[in-house]
Amino acid sequence: MLRLASKVGDRAFNIFLAMTSWRDRFNQFSGKTRFAVCRLFIHLAGAEVAPLLGILNRAAREAVESDGDLNILGEGLVEICQNLLQYDTYWLSAANEGDVFWDEGEAGDYVNELFTDSGQRYLSEIDFSQPGSEENELLTWPATRNLVVMITVAYEGEVPDLETDLANLSALKAGLKALINLHYQERLRAIQVHFSPAQFGDELTNDQLLLNFPELIPL
Repeated sequence: MLRLASKVGDRAFNIFLAMTSWRDRFNQFSGKTRFAVCRLFIHLAGAEVAPLLGILNRAAREAVESDGDLNILGEGLVEICQNLLQYDTYWLSAANEGDVFWDEGEAGDYVNELFTDSGQRYLSEIDFSQPGSEENELLTWPATRNLVVMITVAYEGEVPDLETDLANLSALKAGLKALINLHYQERLRAIQVHFSPAQFGDELTNDQLLLNFPELIPL
């Protein structure tokens, strides 16, 4: 898989864009639908990010209760992206990766691959057997100082603001706004959101951050 992560060199990234452009032009003649899959990593730091963990947990519970309804997932994604934009002061590092497909099944396989990988990251799975988080948990649980949000989407068409290096502040803001627009344009075909730590009271230390999220690049 060719990666969109900024850790690849500029030359390699330009080669990816050239190959994608050539493949896009070739497939347009056959009338095939273009599918893109991308994953964003956003690392926030500071005790003040605790309320965002509550928003993420609520969106996750609503997604499960909706039995995967894409419209409800999209509404949750919009809320998450809007809140991430409001918390840009606490962004510390980021990364992104992805690929383009002309076969829906291949795109789905890649989505599943990223889902499995995100779920295996440190403390990124929610225990839904526990009762829902109450607002006062923010006061009773120790607040984590690190939070990593992983957003994976599949969509139809081309979105330049997502298919580029997002490891800088302005590009990352544009990428999150593009995700919001994709929901309202009804172009999203898959949505996944993981976050670490997933529960109030859990802690993602700096050492665990380096070990489990090596692709992160300082903003």
